[in-house]
Amino acid sequence: MNSPTPPSAPLHGIAHHAFQIIIFCILFMEIALGFAIYHGASYWLLVPLGMILGHFMHGAAVGLHEATHGLLRKNRRFNEFDGVLLGIFSFMSFSLYRAAHQTHHAYFTTERDEELWPFVLTDSPRWVRVLAAGLELTLGLVFTPLLFLRAFLRQGSPIRSAKVRRRIWLELGLMVIVWAAILTVISQLALWPYFGFMYLLPAFIAGNLQTWRKYVEHVGLTGGTANSGTRNIVTDTPSGRLLAFTLLHEPFHGVHHLHVGLPHAELPGRVKELTPVAQEDLPLFPSYRHAVWHLLRQLGDPKVGAQWRRAS
Repeated sequence: MNSPTPPSAPLHGIAHHAFQIIIFCILFMEIALGFAIYHGASYWLLVPLGMILGHFMHGAAVGLHEATHGLLRKNRRFNEFDGVLLGIFSFMSFSLYRAAHQTHHAYFTTERDEELWPFVLTDSPRWVRVLAAGLELTLGLVFTPLLFLRAFLRQGSPIRSAKVRRRIWLELGLMVIVWAAILTVISQLALWPYFGFMYLLPAFIAGNLQTWRKYVEHVGLTGGTANSGTRNIVTDTPSGRLLAFTLLHEPFHGVHHLHVGLPHAELPGRVKELTPVAQEDLPLFPSYRHAVWHLLRQLGDPKVGAQWRRAS
């Protein structure tokens, strides 16, 4: 596979405002969907609109990831507020996501990487890993919150701070209260068609897109570095740059692992650091299509981490 040409500056200065633009797009699509439902539009219009909205919701979910690193907003309180709000609509405690995500960086692709369970465990049966992959790739909106709850509730949880655990419980309680109120209003006003097309369908799509992106990034790779344990998508085509923009430059995921505190808009500028130098390093993928095809060939026996090479 030939490595693509490193990209030029990502959409110039607007890259730093990607999240705000994504939120604006979500609001625009919600209004369009509400208008279409009100006027009795057919499924042939509602479903495509819901799919487009799902893509932008996926971008907002990446914003939750940015918030866990304190990079979404310069003001810490605003960053925390946005993180908690995004978490509520993703069925996720922000503090839980942040605590578990820290293991992904601290113990990248090792047995202690909570985000990549069970694929990092060499003693996990193949059928368990295949089943987990099947469920997560098709029911991401449900499986992902449960994956993080497992990290929180299981015996020997890496989340030991009493303060952090207390905040997680508070956020989970707040999430229950908010969703109880939302569903009560929807039920009382008989707004279920609006809820289905304006939230449930796009959120379901976004949850699965989030999972597929996570799998593209790491699953099936048995390396332990940013260059060998991550698939990176690097392209300089207009469509590729626009896609990276709407995903807050997550396709340059290896750079994020090399520089955790770097804002997403600056990741493309460090892409040369992903140039393969070791034998186990992966080439840069010219599109998600190429990366997904590479992933699909690994899903029959999904593994993550260099420990699998040592175990063989």
